[in-house]
Amino acid sequence: MKLQCDVEVVNRNLPSFGMKSRGKGTRAVLSIGKHMDKSSQRSNIYMMICTAKDRVGSKYKLKDNIEKFFTWFVDEGKATVRLKEPAVDICLSKADANSLKNFLSAARLADRGSDTSSLPLSTLTPVRARDVEQPKKKLTIISRKDYPLTSNFPYSLEQLQVSYCKLSRVDMRMLSLKALRKLDLSNNHIKKLPATIGDLSCLSELVLHNNHLEVFSEALCLSTLQRTLQHLDVSQNRLHSLPPQFCQLRELVNLKLDDNELVCLPVHMGRLSKLRFLSAAHNQLTVLPSDFRKLSLENLDFFGNPFIHPNPLDHTMQLTFPLTLQEMASRAVANRRIPYGPHIIPAHLCRDLELAKTCECGRVCISFYIKAAVSMNLHQVSHTVVLVDDMGGTDAPVQQHFCSLSCYSEFLDTSLQRGMR
Repeated sequence: MKLQCDVEVVNRNLPSFGMKSRGKGTRAVLSIGKHMDKSSQRSNIYMMICTAKDRVGSKYKLKDNIEKFFTWFVDEGKATVRLKEPAVDICLSKADANSLKNFLSAARLADRGSDTSSLPLSTLTPVRARDVEQPKKKLTIISRKDYPLTSNFPYSLEQLQVSYCKLSRVDMRMLSLKALRKLDLSNNHIKKLPATIGDLSCLSELVLHNNHLEVFSEALCLSTLQRTLQHLDVSQNRLHSLPPQFCQLRELVNLKLDDNELVCLPVHMGRLSKLRFLSAAHNQLTVLPSDFRKLSLENLDFFGNPFIHPNPLDHTMQLTFPLTLQEMASRAVANRRIPYGPHIIPAHLCRDLELAKTCECGRVCISFYIKAAVSMNLHQVSHTVVLVDDMGGTDAPVQQHFCSLSCYSEFLDTSLQRGMR
């Protein structure tokens, strides 16, 4: 049984001499195995601690020699083993939680004098220098020949880049790297993302530039990425749309969508209140969602999209007279801000309410409305704007919804008056 972690051996007698411990662990390899006791000429179970300075290792007898285990933070990879002789506390940290639990279980059995055949013992031999190196936090692989096929990725990784390796899917071994903050899988052949990427609870940066992605799943938008993801790069893929739930990723600061096949952006883009950098050049966008006005950006790039030239008279009529009972009830729920959920109303009605549009008058419409487009200068939402076209323009069409004929008529009157001026 072996364990790699940080170790500090604290002598409990130090305070009586007016001294204190260093308070900092050293990278070490711990082993549990048999060793011949020279005084008794009998073999006993020992714990051996090897560090970079002491690769031969220091040995501590385990049988009837453990006073107490401190395991309050074992799930965080921390524990302390208090020995009787010598009077030391062996403080363990930065360990893999599951490996630490197994190691402590073996130490308990050794302390109780359990049959050695039931213990996962190791040979107590000096360690190699590479075994006691500091845990690796960053790994870059940019060639298929360097890609690990038989060994695992270091569990301590915080940044992982695997590019130009022709990966067609995300390696499930990457999804066990719980400390991962940045995952860069750019320049591969990945078509689909597993929902379990959302289990990487520390992930703040996800780079998927130049792959074959066709879908960004709803499950990812509803995962723990809602609380952690700040940078997302899905440029140069094959995305046609983003799910409405995409706007649940409210920690996003930097979003790159260039060179896809996007025909529209999510309805509630305005909910991405922390977004500061947005790039969606060279897509198939013809109009921006009405919620886009709510954004407050530092840099915006929409170059190379086939935006329409808005005309107030061009509109889409999705209005019936009278309104259906469902539409009126849904509008009432939204306008009066009545709480709702799948435990109160059917799930499909919840989805409809999530996609509610806001009229110019401030009221809400759900499935029945009049839709038109108006021109907006993008400097209204961004400090810096990359030109929209080769003509030097910075205007783009934004959708506008009207809950009734009277609201649309008022909009037309205002537009015509502006035109005459």
